[in-house]
Order: sequence, then structure tokens, then C-alpha cells
Amino acid sequence: MKIIVVGSSHAGYEAVQTLLKDTPESDIHLYEKGSTVSFLSCGIQSYLEGVSNSLDELHYANEVSYEEQGVHVHTNSEVTDIDAKAKTITVQTADGESKTNYDKLILTPGAIPFQLPVEGTDLENVFYLRGRNWADKVKNRMDSAKKAVVIGAGYIGVEVMEAFAKKGMDTTIIDTLDQILPTYLDKEFTTILEKDLKERGVKVQTKEMVKEIIGESGAVTKVITNKGEYEADTVVIASGIRPATAWLKGLVKLDSKGMIEVDEYMQTSEADIFAAGDATTIPFNPTHSKVNIALASNARRQGIVAAKNISKPVMKMMGVQGTSGLALFDYHFATTGVKALDAYQCEEEVTSCYVEEKIRPDFMYEKDNTVMMKIYYEKESHIIKGAQLMSKEDITASINTMAVVIEAGWTLEHLARTDFFFQPEYNRPWNYLNVLAMKALGESYGSDTMLF
Repeated sequence: MKIIVVGSSHAGYEAVQTLLKDTPESDIHLYEKGSTVSFLSCGIQSYLEGVSNSLDELHYANEVSYEEQGVHVHTNSEVTDIDAKAKTITVQTADGESKTNYDKLILTPGAIPFQLPVEGTDLENVFYLRGRNWADKVKNRMDSAKKAVVIGAGYIGVEVMEAFAKKGMDTTIIDTLDQILPTYLDKEFTTILEKDLKERGVKVQTKEMVKEIIGESGAVTKVITNKGEYEADTVVIASGIRPATAWLKGLVKLDSKGMIEVDEYMQTSEADIFAAGDATTIPFNPTHSKVNIALASNARRQGIVAAKNISKPVMKMMGVQGTSGLALFDYHFATTGVKALDAYQCEEEVTSCYVEEKIRPDFMYEKDNTVMMKIYYEKESHIIKGAQLMSKEDITASINTMAVVIEAGWTLEHLARTDFFFQPEYNRPWNYLNVLAMKALGESYGSDTMLF
């Protein structure tokens, strides 16, 4: 059986690894339009900040490691067409166009940066940040850049903004919405983060829309918004992503946003063609709907499911909570489930509760020992639908507990009483997650402030 996988990032990588284990007798071919395979875009910030010394470190695999496993790797090979009836793909290389056949096909085309619809995006020193080549361009520019503007304050924008600020660059970040990280955190948290950024000299310009990027002698000099003008010798556009599926129109069924429609087995509308990764939607447990959550963890799960079902349907795609985490200078934060932006999509009325709590007894720790928390839950049933955590302590692993709580359908009452261990060097007699649920229920708890 000849299996072709198109795309080598998270979903493609996981699909190949699963196929190697489950169908070792298969003839596996991996097609990648870039010059390298399995690039880890999630590691770009570490490269920009000098934690990773080389882009070569940010790969799951390379051509040699794949070939050693018996995988046929085709780099610089862009798949441009599919004939589902004839079971062939069309491939464009430097040598021209050719066709090749398949028995099974797994599509993982991923996503591309949203092209900002303004003048000046083609100026010198204006960059997007997606993939190895763009990462290298931005890194090389950082040695001489002085004033940078980052357009877009999601995860990618915030990460590159932090790298620029740590480098000592005069940095401005702009977003059309009224806060940074709008799809990840509520304003209780982002207000704190924005204050911290401003104290570090970062200019945070929210509720502003970029109108034009200006240049002189072909190089960028200024970004103009509906509210102001910002000098810049470097601009990074991080204003979102779009599925890289324009070439698939008419070949497999796409939704109105260009996402590949798949069933619970990751099967597309065409027989023997599967899809996974950022170009597909995924079941979202809190709202019982299918949404686009472009996370590496989701893509890898989908890659496994697509490969497992290559011969016959044996594994359904489980729902997710969209769990993610990040650090921004001194703060660590994580989120799972619904938040202010999408809580209205739940089937029942949802409310929330924000709490600040000590992590450990004061005698165990001298620094800021506070965790900020927010929980979303159904007003009547108290079933938990979402949570956000933030602290100068690294409490991000606790969001995994909340993800399991949501998937299991727990209520506030269950979380308030659940069994967490206690030792003063780690926590308090009531774990902060217990306290979060108790406060949401309006209950008091045995305070240990006087003793500890």
C-alpha cells in the first residue's frame, strides 16, 4: 500500500510516525514544499532569544532520519492538484510538473500568515513569522534593528515582541482589539500583563487598525494606524493565520473559511483522503461544536487519528479543551476551555468567578506568591467549562488538571472537595484549585493565614 503524506509539520510528522508503527509494510512518501522537513515553529521564540543556537535544532526529524526509517522524502516538492478518482497527485518541483499515484492520502497543508491588506507589506525589513525561512530572516535582522513594530498581539506577536524587547529594541505592539492575547486570556489578566509591558518600555497600542506601512528608499520607516504613527526600522506582521487550502478548492470539501471538512475519523469528503492539522477543525468539548484551534498538540493528535484509520475506521477524534500556556517576562499563564470571548457559545448559561490566592504559606516563600485564577461554569448545574491561571510562579501545569476536569464534566462541588496533597513547600492545606471552586460557590474555607 502506497501512502502519501502532504506536509511535514506537527500533523504530518505524527501521521508518518504512526504509519511506521502500524503499517510497517507500507510504502510511505512524505512531500514537503520547503527545503527541510518537520520544522517546529513553536520553537521560534527560543531561536530569536538565543536559547536555541541553530534552526537545525528545531526539527522533529530530517531527511536522513526519515530515510533511515524507510520513508521516501520529497523536499522542494509542492503538491498542487489531486485527482481523487484516478488516485494521483500533481507535484511541482524545480524540474517541472509530474504526477504520481497513491492508495491512501493524508493532507496536512497547515496554515499561512494572514496577508495584511495595506500598502507597504512588501517593503524591506517587513516580515511575517511562519516557518523556518521567516524565522531566520527575523533573527538576522535583530542584530541591527533599533525600532520595531509588531502588528498583532496573539501568541506569535507577543513572543516576537518579547524577544525584541529583551534584545533592547524600542518595541511597539499593535492590535485591533482592546487587549493583548484576546483569544487566550480575559482582561483581568491582560490588564496586569499590559501594565508590566509598559513598565518595561514596550508600547502597547490596542484598539488600533493599521492603515499603511511607509518606507523610504524601499525600506520601512513608519507604521500608520487610525490613531497614530509609529517609527520603525523593522516590522513583524503577526495578525493571524489562514488555512493553506486555496489549492484544494473543488478537490475536497471546504467550509466557508477554507477549512478542510473532516468526519470523526479525519476522513475528508473524498474516499481514501484524510486530513489533519491547522487546516481542519476539531471537536471542542465545552461547546460541543467543531472549531479551529491551531495548536501543535491538537495537530499531533489529529495526525495519529488520521493514520490509525488509514485502512479502516478504528479510532475517533476525541474532543479537546484548547489547552495552552505561555510565559511573558515574569508571568506564566495558561488557559483551557471557554473564556469571555466564546462563553456565550455554550449550550447553557455560563457565568464566571475571578479569584486571587496564595500558592504556599507565607513562611515558605518571600517573593510574590499569588496565583490569579478565573473559572467558567454553567450557572444552574455548576458544570465547569473553562479556566485561566496566571502567576509569577510557574503554575501552568495545573491547567492540565482543569482540562481533565472539563472533559470529565465535573462540577464546582466536585473540584472544591477533590483530593490534592499538601506540603508547605508546595502548596497550602486547601489547594488553590479547591479554593477557586469554593469561591465560585460562595463558600468560605478554613483560612490558614494566621498560622502560615
